[in-house]
Amino acid sequence: MRIQKNIFFIVLVALLFSCKSQYYAIERDDYNSSDTAFAKYIQEQGITLTKGNKVDVLNGGQMKFDKMFRDIREAKHHIHLEYFNFRNDSINEILISLLAEKATEGVEVRALFDAFGNMSNNRPLKKKHLKEIRAKGIEIVKFDPITFPWLNHAYHRDHRKIVVIDGVIGYTGGINVADYYLTGLEGIGKWRDMHARVEGEVVNELQKIFLNMWNRETKQNIGGEAYLPIQSKKGDAEIAVIDRWPTRNAEQMRYVYANAINAAKDSVQLISPYFVPTKRVRKAIEKALKDSVKVEIMVSTKSDIPFTPEVTHYVAYQLMKKGADVYMYDGGFNHSKVMAVDGKLSTIGSTNLNSRSLCYDYESNLFILSNEDANELLQYFNQDKKESHRLTREEWKKRSWWKKFCGWLGNLLTPFM
Repeated sequence: MRIQKNIFFIVLVALLFSCKSQYYAIERDDYNSSDTAFAKYIQEQGITLTKGNKVDVLNGGQMKFDKMFRDIREAKHHIHLEYFNFRNDSINEILISLLAEKATEGVEVRALFDAFGNMSNNRPLKKKHLKEIRAKGIEIVKFDPITFPWLNHAYHRDHRKIVVIDGVIGYTGGINVADYYLTGLEGIGKWRDMHARVEGEVVNELQKIFLNMWNRETKQNIGGEAYLPIQSKKGDAEIAVIDRWPTRNAEQMRYVYANAINAAKDSVQLISPYFVPTKRVRKAIEKALKDSVKVEIMVSTKSDIPFTPEVTHYVAYQLMKKGADVYMYDGGFNHSKVMAVDGKLSTIGSTNLNSRSLCYDYESNLFILSNEDANELLQYFNQDKKESHRLTREEWKKRSWWKKFCGWLGNLLTPFM
């Protein structure tokens, strides 16, 4: 019995130390630069920091679809797509037509979409559509189909947006397959978003994410050098792909986000469409403000989800009172999920700064160490400022008591939003 107690104590201490090692917080004064601090943190977590990458920041749906369709037309071996949803509209018709054409040429085409994401859009892919798509030579699979009991499917959804072409070109970011990224939505206006096209070692990391999900759902065993080739140097960006898998690394995304903010020496600029950050991320922002880091936050005055603007407005106002500069985007709905730190470190991906993304869903983000790419995001941030207004105390005072109450209530419900 005594030996068992000693073993239990040793295991407990080991677990405590491993947790401490895995999730320590970057201290702002420990390093000369934010990128150095973050790179050290990533490496100590055992996360791959790929080198020799090229990043093209895609500013909007038109740029994304133009480049992606061009790359698809040039595909020789395979095209892999993983999306929260494929909306059954004009842009999806163009995509399916291109994929069908490549399939007739012998290119392997695999597409994965989330069942809940499909149900949640107003033009879902139905059984007859899937049958037609498969008849064109495209393998298309639904992640976690909604079956009885329905409630148990609501928690962990695949919210990623990943495309890999021939194992050498990758896409990820915030843009699904839907024409409103080009045309906007009635009642909301322009749908603003950003994405990234990458080449280099990082593509293999995106490919691994896709293949893990694909093989899990289909029980296939797709892999090997044809899908994970040796990559040549394409640029100078170092990139860590942070992939949230609920049953494997549930806390990693929010810790990495928080530590990216903790690394800031001078500035943090972020855009988030459903800005209700979890406690750890909010504390990192508050600490940055306390340490005199300039924090600029952009949220939208409109949203596709009722109640959300009231909550994001409330949370942003609380941070504004602590020193953040808050910009309310008036040009439609800014669905971008991006952040830049000190003009040296940036992130772009599928993760919203809310509990749904940070605590429940499957998500992927690129964390990029590159002055050029961080500064490009800053340029787009500054462009979006021109379609925004600064949040002020006077504006807050003019809000109705009902909107204030809804915001306060939503803030209390942060762990569930």
